[in-house]
Amino acid sequence: LQECQRKLDHKLSLDSYLLKPVQRITKYQLLLKEMLKYSKNCEGAEDLQEALTSILGILKAVNDSMHQIAITGYDGNLNELGKLLMQGSFNVWTDHKKGHTKVKDLARFKPMQRHLFLHEKAVLFCKKREENGEGYEKAPSYSYKHSLNMAAVGITENVKGDAKKFEIWYNAREEVYIVQAPTPEVKATWVNEIRKVLT
Repeated sequence: LQECQRKLDHKLSLDSYLLKPVQRITKYQLLLKEMLKYSKNCEGAEDLQEALTSILGILKAVNDSMHQIAITGYDGNLNELGKLLMQGSFNVWTDHKKGHTKVKDLARFKPMQRHLFLHEKAVLFCKKREENGEGYEKAPSYSYKHSLNMAAVGITENVKGDAKKFEIWYNAREEVYIVQAPTPEVKATWVNEIRKVLT
């Protein structure tokens, strides 16, 4: 094969044209969606819908775990935090009772870009770092900053003036994190998932 590639002066090797296993998973959902489109009132439509729901769940799990394994700098064992429920990028402002007033005032205006990982037992705040490279090597890594134990977390669903913001607070509002989601829908999903964990 390498000889053929050399003779034909092809820049890419054969494996560059082949789908990786993780890429194939994404094709199944497209195929199932297409089949469903033409099978609305047919026998087996329910089975197709069930298969699609199942593959979308698998896709989410694969995607989440690929982000999770890219976390660096966390001292403990991530597996001890329970199942990873959600992960995503947000603007985050802090408003803590402790600390200098100047820092507190600054924090109100300038958001931090943080990638949040919501586990059953803790929420992790990480800083996303884009890597240089090709393909999988170009995947981002996440530098661990801090975490909050879900046993001491509370949330405020609505922040005045912005439908995309919610608050995660810690230890009876000793630490407050104002989190801005990319869309109101993403915010709603996160708030619902956090509520489920808390109750």
